[in-house]
Amino acid sequence: MTENTQQSNHSAPELPTQYTPADVEGPLYERWVERGYFEADEKSDKPPYTIVIPPPNVTGSLHLGHAFEHTLIDALTRRKRMQGYETLWQPGMDHAGIATQNVVERELAKEGVSRHDLGREAFVERVWQWKGESGGQISGQMRRLGDGVAWSRERFTMDEGLSKSVQTIFKRLYDDELIYRAERIINWCPRCLTAISDIEVEYQDDEGELVSIRYGEGDASIVVATTRAETMLGDTAVAVHPEDERYAHLVGTEIELPLTGRRIPVVADEHVDPEFGTGAVKVTPAHDPNDFEIGRRHDLPNLAVLDERGVITAHGPFQGLDRFEARSAIVGALRAESRIVSEKRPYTHSVGHCSRCKTTIEPRLSMQWWVKVGPLAKAAGDAVREGKVKIHPKEMESRYFGWVDNLHDWCISRQLWWGHRIPVWYGPNGEVVCVGPDDEAPTGEGWTQDTDVLDTWFSSGLWPFSTLGWPEQTPSVEKFYPNAVLVTGYDILFFWVARMMMFGLYAMDGTPPFHTIALHGMVRDQFGKKMSKSFGNAVNPLDWMDSYGSDAVRFTLARGANPGVDVPIGEDWVQGSRNFANKIWNATRFALMNGATVEGELPPAEQLSATDRWILSRLNSVVAEVDAYYDDYQFAKLSDTLFHFAWDEVFDWYVELSKTTFMAGGPAADASRRVLGEVLDVTLRLLHPIVPFVTETLWTTLTGGESVVIADWPKAVLVAGADAPGGFRDEAAEREIETVQQVVTEVRRFRSDQGLQPGQKVPAQLELSGTALAAHEAAMRSLLRLQPAGEDFSATASLPVAGARVALDLSGTIDVEAERKRLTKDLGAAEKEKAQATAKLGNEAFLAKAPEKVVDKIRGRLEAAEADIVRITAQLAALPQA
Repeated sequence: MTENTQQSNHSAPELPTQYTPADVEGPLYERWVERGYFEADEKSDKPPYTIVIPPPNVTGSLHLGHAFEHTLIDALTRRKRMQGYETLWQPGMDHAGIATQNVVERELAKEGVSRHDLGREAFVERVWQWKGESGGQISGQMRRLGDGVAWSRERFTMDEGLSKSVQTIFKRLYDDELIYRAERIINWCPRCLTAISDIEVEYQDDEGELVSIRYGEGDASIVVATTRAETMLGDTAVAVHPEDERYAHLVGTEIELPLTGRRIPVVADEHVDPEFGTGAVKVTPAHDPNDFEIGRRHDLPNLAVLDERGVITAHGPFQGLDRFEARSAIVGALRAESRIVSEKRPYTHSVGHCSRCKTTIEPRLSMQWWVKVGPLAKAAGDAVREGKVKIHPKEMESRYFGWVDNLHDWCISRQLWWGHRIPVWYGPNGEVVCVGPDDEAPTGEGWTQDTDVLDTWFSSGLWPFSTLGWPEQTPSVEKFYPNAVLVTGYDILFFWVARMMMFGLYAMDGTPPFHTIALHGMVRDQFGKKMSKSFGNAVNPLDWMDSYGSDAVRFTLARGANPGVDVPIGEDWVQGSRNFANKIWNATRFALMNGATVEGELPPAEQLSATDRWILSRLNSVVAEVDAYYDDYQFAKLSDTLFHFAWDEVFDWYVELSKTTFMAGGPAADASRRVLGEVLDVTLRLLHPIVPFVTETLWTTLTGGESVVIADWPKAVLVAGADAPGGFRDEAAEREIETVQQVVTEVRRFRSDQGLQPGQKVPAQLELSGTALAAHEAAMRSLLRLQPAGEDFSATASLPVAGARVALDLSGTIDVEAERKRLTKDLGAAEKEKAQATAKLGNEAFLAKAPEKVVDKIRGRLEAAEADIVRITAQLAALPQA
C-alpha cells in the first residue's frame, strides 16, 4: 500500500453515474500544477530522471504528432515520478526563425508595410510583441493533453540565458577553428531569401521537362541533358568519365557553349556515370552541389547567373527574366539554333521545395558560416559505438551511423532578422572579431556586426544543457545533466539528434546529452497514409479531445506505439479507447457500491478463495510485464497488456465471478471486497501514466489518497502465508480459474450457436464432482444464465468440457430440426474445405512452385476446417434426439 492509501479512512465513496471528461480534465490539471507535482528540485536527494521536450515552434499548434510524442514522454515521466525519482520534464519552445519571420511579415503586409520599412531593430521588436500576444498557444494545448512538465522552468531559445549559451558555444567553436566562413553551395529559398537546412527542404515529384542539348559542332560536339536549362548560362565545363572512350579525344579541349559566345573545357571526372544518359554532364559550379565539387577538383570558375530572387543576371536577352520564364525562353532559343536533340515532356522528377512557403528551392553559391563537423561527428558516432548512448530500437543504429559517418560541414547562417545574430564584427581594415558573451563588442567608425542569424538547429542543439543554465555550472546542470532518455521521431534522427550529440559531447567534456535515444514512428491515418491537409486526412487532436476526452486520445496513441514504427490511427479507435475509459469508470463505480476497499491488510492466503488468489497472482504477473515493457519502451505492448487485464480479467471475469460472493455476504465477501480494492488500486496506478485523468478521479475516490500523481508505483503484492520472490503467485488457482473460463466460454459459444439470446435462461445440470469447479457452480450458473434442473428436467444436450459435464434442457427454446439442417450444411462445407486443402498440400508439384506465404495460408485453412468439423460435430451430437 502507498502512504496515500494507508491514510484512507473514508466510507461509502460515490461516483457520478457517467464519466464526463470535459467536467474533470481541466480542473484536475490545474490542481496538479498548483500543487507543484510536476516541478523538479535540484536540491533533492532523489535520483534524477530528465527528459527534454522536443521544443515545438512558437508559431505551432498541437497536432497529432505532438500529442503522440508528448503522451509517450508524459507516461515515462509520470511513472518515474511514482517510482521515487526527482523527475524533470523540461518544457520550452523554439523561436523558429523562418516560420516566425514569415508569420510576422504576413501580419505587416496586411498593414501595407514590409520589414524593410520598419528596419531591423523595429522589426525584431515587432516579432517579440507578436510572440507575447499570439505565440505559444501550444502551451495551453499541452495542458489539455495532460503534459506533466515543469512549467516554472519553461525556456525559449531566444531568451537571455539561452542566447548566452549560443554565443558561448559559437565563440568556443570559432576559437577551436571548428567554425569558419566560406563560399559553398547551399539550399536557397528565393521567397524567404535565406539559406535553409536540409530538413527544411521537402521533396515532391513535379512535372517538368528533360531537354537534351548539343554543345559544340561536328566531331567536337557533346550532348548533355538537363531539367534546368536556364542554368546553362552559368556552365563552365562539360564533364565525362576518364575511361569513356567516346569522349577521350575531347578531354582537354574546349567546345562552344550555345547562346553565350563562350568556350568551355571538357574535363574528365570520376563522378560522371558513363552509363547514364549520354555519359556527359554540364557543369554549373555556382548552381549545383555536385558541379561545385567538380569545379573545385578542376579549378573551374564559379559563374552565378541567378540572383537571390531567382532572376537571371547574365548579360544578354534573358537578363531580368524569372528562372522559370528564362527556362522556356532559353529552350526556345536553342530550338531556333537546332541545338535541341530531344525534349521529354512531362518529365516527372523529385524537386526540393521550401517547407515554409513551398517555393522551389535553388542550389546557390553563397558566402555562409559553417561548422566543421568532422571531429564532432566522429565523437557522436563513437559515443554510440562504445555504448555510452543506446539507440532504441537497435536496428536504427545503422541509419544513425550512415548519417554521422558521412556528414558534410553544416551551414549555420541564415539571411534573416529573427534569430541569434552571429556574434562576429568586421572592422574597417578587414579585421574579423568573434565576441563571446562576456566580451565587449568593437566600437568605432567602420565596425559592423554580421547581418546573418544562426540556424535554429544551432540553438536547439544545445537544448539538453542550455535549458539548465549552461554555460554556468548551475545546480540544475549538476543534478539533471545528462538526460535519461530522448524520445523523438526517427525523421529527425539525422538533424536534431545528431546536433545535440555533437554539441553535448563537445561542450560537456565528453558527456553525451542522454543515455538512450528512443525513436518512434510517424502518426498516419487508419489506412497507413501520411496525414496532410492537402490529402484531407489531417486531424486536429483537440477535436478528438473535445469529443472523447484526452485520456481516450492518449490511450489510442500509446496503444499504437511500437518502437520505430509508424502509427496508424482512426477515429473509431479513439471511440474504442473512450469506451475503455467508461468501462474503467463503471467497473470501479460498481466495485465501490459493493464495498471494495483498500483499508487494512490483505487477508492471509488461507482466507482467500481461488478466485481471489487467481486475480492477485495475475496482478503480479501484469506488474512485472508492464515494468519490463516500460524499460524496453514498448508502449503498445504495455498498453495492450493493461487493456486486456483490466477489461477482460478484472472487469469481465473477476468482478462477475465475485458477484455471487458479494450477494452471499460473510467473511468470504469481506475478503473479496478487500482483494477487489487492492486490484483496482494497483490497476489504476499502472494505468495512470497513460490515462491520467480518469485514473486520478477513480483512485482518489477509492483510496482517499491525495493524488495518484505522487502515489507509489506498484510493486509486487504480498499475501501473508504465501509470500514468494516477485510477490504472491498461485499457479494452481490460475489453472482453476482458467478451467472455469473454459467451461463458461464453451457453454456460451454453444448457446450462441443454438441461437439462444444472451439473457435467456435454460434449465441445466452441472456435473462437477471430482473437479475444482464445484466451488464455482453458483458463479457459473449466474454467468451462463442456467437455472437449477427441476424434477421434470430432461437433458436434450450434453456438453463435456474440461472434465465436467453440462447438461441442458433446450426443449421449447430452439427448432431442433432446422438447427440440425443448418449444422449439417455447415459440416459439409467444412469437410469440402478440408478435402480441397488436403489435396493441395498433398500435391508435390504445387508445393514446389507455390510461395511460402500461399502454402502457409492453405495450411491455416486446413487447420480452421478441421477445428470447424470438431466443433460442428459436437454441436450436432449435443442436439436433442428426435
